[in-house]
Amino acid sequence: MTADQLQSIIRAGLACEHLTVEGDGRHWYATIVSAEFEGKRLLARQRLVYATLGDRIKTDEVHALSMKTHTPAEWANALSE
Repeated sequence: MTADQLQSIIRAGLACEHLTVEGDGRHWYATIVSAEFEGKRLLARQRLVYATLGDRIKTDEVHALSMKTHTPAEWANALSE
């Protein structure tokens, strides 16, 4: 799995306004901005992202994914700070 492949998988299942993925092939870190996170708590947001990965987590194709999830408004505020 490459960062580009992981980005493509996430984008295919979640409309992202911004997405970065970094990692070493097993441990990944993602920053994800999506309007689909509006009104959702952290755990619900993470579940949306994990849903895009399907069985790739269970089969260890994606071993670990740490993420920061933001709504577009939260992301705009973070950038302006």
